[in-house]
Amino acid sequence: MKRPALFAGEASAVTALQDRLDYQFANPALLHEALTHRSAAHQNAGGRRRPQKARGMGSNERLEFIGDRVLGLLMAEWLLERYPAEQEGALGSRLAHLVSRTTLAEIAERIDLPASLAVATHEARVGVQSTANVVADALEAVLGAVFLDGGLAPARNIVRTAWKPLLDAQARPPKDPKTALQEWVLGRGQSLPVYKTIGADGPSHAPLFVVQVTAGGRSGEGRAGNKRAAESAAAADLLEQFGGPQHG
Repeated sequence: MKRPALFAGEASAVTALQDRLDYQFANPALLHEALTHRSAAHQNAGGRRRPQKARGMGSNERLEFIGDRVLGLLMAEWLLERYPAEQEGALGSRLAHLVSRTTLAEIAERIDLPASLAVATHEARVGVQSTANVVADALEAVLGAVFLDGGLAPARNIVRTAWKPLLDAQARPPKDPKTALQEWVLGRGQSLPVYKTIGADGPSHAPLFVVQVTAGGRSGEGRAGNKRAAESAAAADLLEQFGGPQHG
């Protein structure tokens, strides 16, 4: 007989997640909430319609809200320590990259967060628990849960451990791919890049935008959960076609 899950996912996967985070929850219910996607909360409620203000209750959305702020604070604190001579502009570029959806999804995958994430059965069939937006949101929710459970100190330890390889790799403040692409084409006397949304699909809680950018006689394409991220992905794709100008 299959062992029942103790949390939002297999108990063994959640235990392994806590081990990788090097943090054991005093209140496991917070971790349960952090690992519960909105679709799973709706399914657990029997699919009943909720009033607008109650939608999302029981999911990780509230913890994601506070986790986003916790991550921003701890990362800003760390950057001030690491780069005492840098001014706001350079620090802001570093921060934007380190807290981006792409970076969060990369770290979530590295700690195997998707294996512990609960989503509705129909969403699991299409792999929603592995999409960048969903796992990035879940990672923020986990940080929010850690903060509420144990304060800033354990949250700081998780951030500095998980993000250290990325921060160490930032020899220079990274440029957003859109900025790097614009500088590249203007430096060659070409017209500004033109961005066009060519597709938008997926459910409201996990949308997928497809954006095309054209510049220098070529086109690049990017896909992401919001238009801004899709534009950045498209710019990065086109930069790679042009020979990989530095943008990070």
